[in-house]
Parts: sequence; C-alpha cells; structure tokens
Amino acid sequence: MADEVVLLDTWFSMFGMRVRIALAEKGIKYEYKEEDLLNKSPLLLQMNPIYKCIPVLIHNGKPICESLIIVKYIDEVWKDKAPLLLPFDPYQRAQARFWADFIDQKVYDVGRTIWTSKGDEQEAAKKDFIEILKKLEEALGNNAYFGGDAFGFVDVALIPFYSWFYTYETFGNFKIERECPKLIAWAKRCIKRESVSKSLPDEKKVYESALVYKKIFGLD
Repeated sequence: MADEVVLLDTWFSMFGMRVRIALAEKGIKYEYKEEDLLNKSPLLLQMNPIYKCIPVLIHNGKPICESLIIVKYIDEVWKDKAPLLLPFDPYQRAQARFWADFIDQKVYDVGRTIWTSKGDEQEAAKKDFIEILKKLEEALGNNAYFGGDAFGFVDVALIPFYSWFYTYETFGNFKIERECPKLIAWAKRCIKRESVSKSLPDEKKVYESALVYKKIFGLD
C-alpha cells in the first residue's frame, strides 16, 4: 500500500519550503494544499489544533507539525531513500540540531522586524541580522555545505530564508552580500540543487506579498 502524503502549506512560507525541499530530496510524492493564512481551512485547524499554523505534513492520515520536526520525521521514515539529511554520527547530529535551532530562534524574528518596522528599531534589527548571519558564516567555514561536502539538515533549515533576503534588503536598504559573501556563495550553491530551486519562490513575488501584508495589517 502506497503512502498517502499531504502537505498543508503556504507558498511564501520559509518553514513550508523546508518541508518541500526535504520531500524533494527524498523523492517523495505528495499532495500539496495551499492554505490562506487569513482564512485557515477546517482541515488545518483539525490537523494542528494547538498552533493552528502551517506547515503540516499528513502521513497516512496522521499529522506532523512544526517544520524542523517534520524534516526529521521525513529523514527517519524514509531513511532508506538517499540522502540522509541528518548525520549518522551522534556528535555531528547534535551540532546540526543546534544550528537548526539557532536559525529558528534567531533568523525569522529579526528578519521580520526588518520589513515590518522603521527607524531605530529597523536599524537595530539590521545590525542583529548581520551578526546572526556572520555567526552562521563562521559555522559554515570553508565547507561547501553546513554538513561538509553534503547538503543536509542545516542547509534545509536555512536556505528558504534566502528567498526573503531581497525583501529584507529592499525594506532595510542594505546588502547582505557586502557583509556575508561566503553565505551568499553558499546560497547560490544550494540554489543549483533541483530540490531547492523548485521549492523556493521568486524573490520579487515574496516582496510583493510582504507589501500586501504590510497594508493589511497597517504596517506601512
């Protein structure tokens, strides 16, 4: 019996992009259901009654929530399908989880502040954002990917934010590549992977969606 896999997601969500990339890396076929975050479907509310947010992976009728948990689940359930996203070595595995958690704790909130604020608050967010990215550059070092030569868990966790960099830069009037050239080189390397290029939306469309949300929520 074939697996039934459904993904509840929103096209511009960096968290949903993580799941799409992981599924693509494993070659898992799934049904995609686009969610309107301003008018959430009964299915989403049923499948994720605690947080009521995307992404949600529904595997044979059972929901798995939170993007990094979903990516780990995909890696474990389809462990027979290459590649393994999390390292086999326990220490390297712990390090990958640490940096993915660092990304979750730091990157989203500071990035969001850049495009939703102005003045001193925005300037402080821009400074914090570059400092966060520089720490990630240090973790990357001279490696091709965060796991070394192989694309893996931390890469999946971070690369979706690249589709939002144009939005951050446009609203914040700064250039990330000037401060973090190695990280941008890493991102361009990741984009060459089909799993990434087909999962990340056009950066200009992301920017346009941010403009719409700013207007809806009175953030102009």
